[in-house]
Formats: sequence, C-alpha cells, structure tokens
Amino acid sequence: MNGQTPKHVHKIENSMQPILPGSTIGVLGGGQLGRMLALAGRHMGYRFVTLDPTEDSPCGQVADRQITAAYDDAEAARELAALSDVITYEFENVDAGVAAMLESASRVPQGSALLYTTQHRLREKRAIEAAGVPVAPYEEISSAAHLREAVGRFGTPCVLKTATGGYDGKGQWVIREESQADEAYAELSRAGTELVLEKFIRFERELSVIAARSPRGEVRAFPVAENVHQDNILHLSIVPARISRDVLQRAEKMAVQIAESLNVIGLIAVEMFLTPEGGLFVNELAPRPHNSGHYTMEACATSQFEQHIRAVCNLPLGSTRLLTPVVMVNILGEHVEPLLEWAGKQTEEDSRVSPKIHLYGKKEAKTKRKMGHVNLLVEDIRDAFDWIERTGIWSR
Repeated sequence: MNGQTPKHVHKIENSMQPILPGSTIGVLGGGQLGRMLALAGRHMGYRFVTLDPTEDSPCGQVADRQITAAYDDAEAARELAALSDVITYEFENVDAGVAAMLESASRVPQGSALLYTTQHRLREKRAIEAAGVPVAPYEEISSAAHLREAVGRFGTPCVLKTATGGYDGKGQWVIREESQADEAYAELSRAGTELVLEKFIRFERELSVIAARSPRGEVRAFPVAENVHQDNILHLSIVPARISRDVLQRAEKMAVQIAESLNVIGLIAVEMFLTPEGGLFVNELAPRPHNSGHYTMEACATSQFEQHIRAVCNLPLGSTRLLTPVVMVNILGEHVEPLLEWAGKQTEEDSRVSPKIHLYGKKEAKTKRKMGHVNLLVEDIRDAFDWIERTGIWSR
C-alpha cells in the first residue's frame, strides 16, 4: 500500500516499458470479466482481441476481434500473440502450458507461474503460508482411510475439495458426519486430482480484498468488501464492510503481503473469513478481476478493471479511494426477467438509491448462471437493502 518496491522484486520487472494507449491488449478468455476489461480499456484508448471457444462471447461483443478457438489451441494462441502488444487472462483456469508458450511469444506480465500456483489448492495454500498469512488448517488426502482419520482429528463439519478445478461451490463436499467420509472420497476422487481436507472455520463474515501490483513494484489495495453468498454463489457485496478499523487494516495488509510475496502483476483477489474472535484466515485467491470487486466500477475513483489494465501495461496505478457506499448484487439467470420488467416499468424515483445495471451479453439466461450485476450507490447501505426487498427481483 505504501508504493515502495519490495526487495524481492526482480529487476527485470522495473525495465518493462509502459504499454501506452493505442496498443492492442489480447485477452485469453471471453467471459464477462474480459468484457468489462475491454470496456474499461476502450475508454483509455486501447484496442482488444480476445480468444474464446464461444462465438459472440461477452468479451468478443466489445473487442475489435475475437479468435474463436479452444483455450488449449496452440495455433490460435500464437495468432493471439501476433495480434497483441500485451496479453492478459480473465480467469485462472487457462491452460498454464499455453500461458507459458505465450510468454515466449509475447508479453504476458501476469506470467504462468502465478497460474501454476493458484490453479492448485495445495500449492496456493502453501504460497499463502509462505507469505506469512494464515489459512485454515488443511491436509492433503491420499486415501479413504486417510480421510476418515483426518475427519476424526479435524472434527465435523469439515470440507473436502479437489485440488484443481471447481468454482461456485463445485468440486467440494461438506462432511457433516464422519459416516459421510467414504462417500465424499468416492465422489471427489473421480476427478483424478489430489484432494485436500479443510477444517471448517466458523466465521462471522466473509470478506475480500483486491490488490493490484505493477511491474514497477507499486501496490494498491481496494476497500474491503463484505460478501454474502447464497447456494455457494456470491449474492451481494457491501462496501464499506461492517467491520472494525483494525480488521479493515489487517485485511488490506494481508492482501498486500500476498501480492508482494507472489510477485503478482495485475490483480489478486484475496477471499477471507473473519471469525467471531477477530481472526482472519485466507480462503482462496484469484489472480484476476473478481466478482466481489464489481462495486468499484462506479463507487471507486478507479475501477478494478482499469486498475488491472494499468498494472499489466505498467502505467501508474490509480487511486482506490471509495467515492460512495455501495452494495453490489448479482443478477443470475432467474433474475433477468424480473430485472427487465422493473427496468421497463419502474416509475418510482428514490433519491436515496442510484442503481447502475450491468448485463454481460450472454445469450441464454440459465438458472444460477451469472448474467450481470447491479451496483446500488447509496449514502446508507440500509437503503440498498430496502431497495432490493422492495423491487422483489431477488425473491421470485
């Protein structure tokens, strides 16, 4: 947060010349995060080309060009490199081998090493610990018998997870009774990857901090978000988080420690649990823009998307100052129709709430699929909760 260059930053990073507006940014992945990156970058004067297997992808709709191909298509990746002055990725399940190949053919400031770490829960946890930041107690699981023994030590509930893959609650099993251990192991071991058991943290709040770091070593953290999940999917983010100043400062410090220790370039989202005793434990990392940072689009002096572009292009980082309290609420497939009904018919004016709608251009509104979000700009977050209840969009 102090902008000083940590001693361990490689000198080669500082020699990277800024990639100025007018250049072309390649985006590996064409989802909503890529879309919002491109929209932010266009304001700054950058051009965009994206690679995604889905025709007319959310990012492809706003980019100058889309290469329609699989993420592990080496020829398509080389084409992306040839068209781009710099390449970024918008989600962490990018093939690390393709990212490594791109590093040799183009500028990929985020690199493949961070992907290699964050794509694997065990490597990620060890990296967090190496940064001096606490994680929940965990253990690599090698067999059903090992799992039964570990569950007995950890107690229930505890959570068994696949080491790779999985998001929004997928690839994990909450073991509530010791008798479920064999079934959980049988189910998750089918994935053919390592398994990790995590001790269940009884938390008071879920928090996240998004930090940005540039090749010149400058680091800035966005305000802490308080997150509420439903069915393992983020429902809303509240900023400022309803926590003490001490917890705010510790959470931001932990995110900065991780960004510096992992030599992050671009954004790193750090998800945390806050316990009733005031303890903070990191749950997961995401080396990219994050759903819980969407509030920054209108509520901060610099959005997470502009900040990511500034970081990977080695421009000075922007201010992360919060301009207004905000509640970000996700629009899933089942919410699209009521949202559009409200948008077309609403006549009520509420000067206490300014809703900012963002839809991602996805063709099919599937249940539980993230289709967009609304940023509710307020002076008092209670007014945002009242608006959510009054519209009925999320209660159908």
